[in-house]
Amino acid sequence: MSNRPTYAELRAEALKRYPDGVTPAGISVDDIVQLKVQNTYSTHLDVAREMAGIMRADMAAYDADHSKFTQSLGCWSGFHAQQMIKSVKRMRGTAKGTYVYLSGWMVAGLRNTWGHLPDQSMHEKTAVADLIEEIYVSLRQADEVALNDLFRELKAARESGASQDALDEIIYRIDTFETHVVPIIADIDAGFGNEHATYLLAKELIKAGACCLQIENQVSDAKQCGHQDGKVTVPREDFIEKLRACRLAFEELGVNDGVIVARTDSLGAGLTQKVPVSQGPGDLASDYIKWLETEEITDANPLKDGEMALQKDGKLVKPVRLPNGLYRFREGTGTDRVVEDCIANLTVGGADLLWIETDTPNVDVIAAMVNRIKEVVPNAKLTYNNSPSFNWTLNLRKQVRADWISAGKISEGEYPEAELMSARFDETDLGREADARLQRFQYDISERAGVFHNLITLPTFHMTAFAMDELSKGYFGENKMAAYVQTIQRREIRNGVSAVKHQHEVGSDLGDTFKEMVAGERALKAGGVHNTMNQFENVD
Repeated sequence: MSNRPTYAELRAEALKRYPDGVTPAGISVDDIVQLKVQNTYSTHLDVAREMAGIMRADMAAYDADHSKFTQSLGCWSGFHAQQMIKSVKRMRGTAKGTYVYLSGWMVAGLRNTWGHLPDQSMHEKTAVADLIEEIYVSLRQADEVALNDLFRELKAARESGASQDALDEIIYRIDTFETHVVPIIADIDAGFGNEHATYLLAKELIKAGACCLQIENQVSDAKQCGHQDGKVTVPREDFIEKLRACRLAFEELGVNDGVIVARTDSLGAGLTQKVPVSQGPGDLASDYIKWLETEEITDANPLKDGEMALQKDGKLVKPVRLPNGLYRFREGTGTDRVVEDCIANLTVGGADLLWIETDTPNVDVIAAMVNRIKEVVPNAKLTYNNSPSFNWTLNLRKQVRADWISAGKISEGEYPEAELMSARFDETDLGREADARLQRFQYDISERAGVFHNLITLPTFHMTAFAMDELSKGYFGENKMAAYVQTIQRREIRNGVSAVKHQHEVGSDLGDTFKEMVAGERALKAGGVHNTMNQFENVD
């Protein structure tokens, strides 16, 4: 946490108020200091401000060195986010470069009061703000639990007569404690209405703690998941107004470094709801209109009542309109529209990061688009969705097969494409090369395609489904308790997963500490000798 007072500074401040070391109510100065340290952020708006600064610093580090990309996993509960960050800290000793992604898909699918619904803005406007709040409560609680453990260690050391050096070492760990709080990239879908509705909702997300908002250029009332068909985009001016709405929300709330991710779905969207009005050649509207599928107006194909005419290349044409009133773009124009979207979002809309929704995970395809964008905006950076909607095994094996056929390494008859998912290819040269490319994928896309942030949108959805299936098959099958112990508990213990001590994980020791603060020896504590969690002490 930036500019946070040290233990010594907080203690000196408290002693100025209470020189005897206790308050008139008999509360210890040391207890006051502990609670001040454990309260790592006063408000979630403070979280948003600090996390925005962290993201900006990470973006600058990436500009200097493309190996310093950042990552996140999509989390649909505070507990998922907490356990992700604890795991990263346990592995690396730090959570730097790790974010939380908040997926609108998972909010719609798992976190709304209307049931399990598709990713079509089918959730309450407040649901995303509520989840941001929940995630930060969980991450801050992880701070409280960890810091409480350090203060208990300090107290025990004092009571045992430890040396000042030993006490200073524990205090140093308190002062240098790294928070579990990390930036959240929050999905605001298509803005849930007009630009004013977007602004009002953006403020709620920011007040809940979001330092980064991701918004897409689909029509709000016809929004589809990025990997479904039937997507409809809005004119660029409309989208830019929503980008400005998000920026104004950040500015109003004093999150001056707030980050906006502008997502374009144009690669897979072949429809638009509106034909914007052009004020002159080369403006945003004319560059959007030029990609419409049109028919020339002739004597054989006259303009009929209710149809629209456009002047195009010196001729009168009419845009192709579907029975539902939507207009169609020309086939094969998606890539060009994506490039133009991205340039406009960065140069006119003031976005900070791009998101290009693709239909396959292909580094060459994405890099080709990004390189065109970089001709205009050299430091353009992306957030990329390493989506579970991709069949990664099949896609990577297809890419290797095509490369090897092109290079003459194998013939068309080897590794039949229809059988590429077969497990018999797992230990073949092709299977191993595909897996090697999969392992390198985020490095390659960050180096070659300007991807600053790699995320997986729905991993905790799939992880929960798979893990429950594994446990249920064993527990309700033949293995019974062996399934739980072998699948979960034994692995938790051996991997050092703190949640194996589930009472401690959710704050029972915090409760004991507070009871001691206010009741002293009268405190009725949960963590005594008969607490079964003691069975998990010293099992690492």
